[in-house]
Amino acid sequence: MNTITISKTKIKNEGGVVILPLKEYQKLCENAVPTYYLKEKMAKKLDILVKEGLKDYAAGKTLSASSLKEALKIYAKKNRKG
Repeated sequence: MNTITISKTKIKNEGGVVILPLKEYQKLCENAVPTYYLKEKMAKKLDILVKEGLKDYAAGKTLSASSLKEALKIYAKKNRKG
């Protein structure tokens, strides 16, 4: 058996220590992100939005940007011109 040593000051400064099995930690991480289920109208709206987005992508109407902020800036410039 291996022994792990953690200083009391470190534990005190950090506010404690938690030891979990890896599977339980992974389960906690997965559950930290909320899951949403759309129904009826909202699900149909999302389906339509995704289909339109895929059509635009296939037609080359999408733009590339490193962030959402940059993408919105590019989109605004394109729409002002034309």
